[in-house]
Amino acid sequence: MYKQNNNPCGRYPHMTTSPCAKQMIACLALSTSLFGGALSAQTPQKDTVRTLDEVIVRDVRADNKTPLTTSTLNRKELDENKIAISLPYMLELEPSVVTSSENGMVGVTNMRIRGVDATRINVNINGIPLNDGESQTVYWYNLPNLGGVSQSVQLQRGVGASNGGAAAFGGAMNLQTLNTASKPYGTADLSVGSFNTRQYGITAGTGLTKHGFTFDAAYNGLTSNGWQRGGQTDQQSFFLNGGWYGERTMIKAIALIGEQHSGITWTGATAEELDADPHYNPRGSFTDSLGNVYYYPNETDNYWQQHYQLYISQILSDYWSLTAAFDYTHGKGYTESYKDNKKAKDFCMDDIISIRSDFITRKNMNNDAYTANLSARYQRDALSLSFGGSYLYYNGAHLGEVIWSQMVSTVSLENTVTGWDDNTGVKNDAVAFAKLNYDFSPRFNLYADMQVRRVGYSLHGIDDDYGVIDYDSTHLFFNPKVGLNFRIDNHQRLYLVAGISNREPNRTDIKESFAEGTRMKHETLLDIELGYQLSQKNFHFEGNLYAMLYKNQLTATGVVTESGYNLMENVDKSYRIGAELVAGYQFCKQFSLEGNVTLSMNKILDYQYEATLNDWYTKTILNLGTTDLALSPSIVGAAIATYRPFDNAKLQLIGKYVGEQYADNTSREEVKVPSYFLLNARASYIFKLQGDNELECQFAVNNILNLNYRLSAYVYGTYDPDTKTYDNYHYWFQQPGINFLGRLIYRF
Repeated sequence: MYKQNNNPCGRYPHMTTSPCAKQMIACLALSTSLFGGALSAQTPQKDTVRTLDEVIVRDVRADNKTPLTTSTLNRKELDENKIAISLPYMLELEPSVVTSSENGMVGVTNMRIRGVDATRINVNINGIPLNDGESQTVYWYNLPNLGGVSQSVQLQRGVGASNGGAAAFGGAMNLQTLNTASKPYGTADLSVGSFNTRQYGITAGTGLTKHGFTFDAAYNGLTSNGWQRGGQTDQQSFFLNGGWYGERTMIKAIALIGEQHSGITWTGATAEELDADPHYNPRGSFTDSLGNVYYYPNETDNYWQQHYQLYISQILSDYWSLTAAFDYTHGKGYTESYKDNKKAKDFCMDDIISIRSDFITRKNMNNDAYTANLSARYQRDALSLSFGGSYLYYNGAHLGEVIWSQMVSTVSLENTVTGWDDNTGVKNDAVAFAKLNYDFSPRFNLYADMQVRRVGYSLHGIDDDYGVIDYDSTHLFFNPKVGLNFRIDNHQRLYLVAGISNREPNRTDIKESFAEGTRMKHETLLDIELGYQLSQKNFHFEGNLYAMLYKNQLTATGVVTESGYNLMENVDKSYRIGAELVAGYQFCKQFSLEGNVTLSMNKILDYQYEATLNDWYTKTILNLGTTDLALSPSIVGAAIATYRPFDNAKLQLIGKYVGEQYADNTSREEVKVPSYFLLNARASYIFKLQGDNELECQFAVNNILNLNYRLSAYVYGTYDPDTKTYDNYHYWFQQPGINFLGRLIYRF
């Protein structure tokens, strides 16, 4: 546990990184000594360096022999897409991806794949899980510009091939950090755009020295006022990579540090409020004795996140190689909120229970995670075999504080506030896996992936609603996948894969079920996929059919917690069945067209809806039959038209369509979220300068049509059994109209 400064409007604490940098240097030196003797002065071959770089992600990546549904963005594509600011928006044009934001793309962003939320998308960096151990999600603004320090990003749809961390239920995202450059390089960029947005960064590397050493560093920052009132953000990240490459050995150490301070924008507002003021955000509002409305200026979300990683790869022989990876992650932060006219008993003040007052509260969190991976690979002739394991230990502490009250003195606060939102979660996650690829012929191969996962989680303490949490659970999961891959010729392939995945509920699911007197179940997915790919000089096509069949799937209820998390419920039987089509054609050197569309059915069978009656206490069960899964549109599509009028110039027109969806699982017309189509444009030109230097200018216009559209924040209400009608309260996130961003990139 730790105590925050009680000054509610004080400056953000300074973040010190020097000791951590020293630790990383010492760790690198110590790791190098493990191999004994002097380091080779001979520079390794370029192919060897590339092989050693890629070996650390091989067990989570799919290649052309792996029968999985994937798409991969390389370094050049990521660099071009950095104008999209956050990684989810860099990937929003990929098949079945729907990206959303509360605050105009600059604050909290979210991504769904095939309608599945971010807590069930397994994200890893170089094979190390990035998902938080408790929430099982990734908050992208905690580590801004992850795409900018990635060599490539592979998106796997379906059960995915990831080995550690929470299971992939909609997809997996595998990030590979910057590979070793062959020579020194540097990049500086600056972006300016709407909402007073400023994005800046610099990346530089030494390249591979004659003694086999390499160093890369990147610093990035983002500031913006945001789209919503009070939605300001200040984000920074620092990346440091140091490595040594020998004839058969690689040692690499990485530090990735992020810091963000943002206004809270996850509450949403009613349609009437947004009609009056599209920028309206109710967070932090309070009323004085005369009825005047004010807004607390420090209604904020603050977080510091640090990752320290060490990788060792060794080619043991012509057939065997070994990889080890270690990660330490530390995170701490707090949200600060103004509570208007609340009861003292809401914050465990039993001796002054009758007092009502205004309060300022902080919810603190402090967590540590330790991860170790070890894997071996054997490859000879027709057989490729990988096996290994990983272990994660996570400890997360949560503590609520009342730091100010209008009616209660500071002394009284210190003496009375004991144990409000004071709980600790501990997680142990052990994984063993084995993967096999066997070539029956040059065109036909078998793929098998077997994973055993034992996860134990305990959560004990007091919740923020003064409830006692006493939870201990252990799950043992077996997650197999098997598939066939057939290369029809040099341009076509056909694949079939089936896999089972199991996943445990996360911290919020568990503690909210305690409040309701129920217990969340783990969920199980059977995923079957059949795909075809065609790749020719000027044309490519991909078609994929999928059937994702669930038992006890956790799906959003439409209600959101005070911290912005979608409350979930188990539904007994449900499915997501669809077809994904991807195509692209190069008409000539100057003009190309690419697009994708997903058509799907996302249903719950025999849905039992727990409705709240008009007294707000009594509940009843309504059998609604077959309904649509929440936040799962049946049509998602994207298209990109690219025109290159002359060398180094590019113009793009980009369209994104998201079909109608529902805010909850009832399929009622009154909770429907309308479809929308966004049209964006981008332009770029590269000026060639002296030597290899160049200056690139990029300009983006988003929502050219100035579409007035809203995304669902949450919905709740009551049910009248006599009239069989609902009284609903629907809250929305207003999305910005036409907006702009310009970017300059200098490469040297």
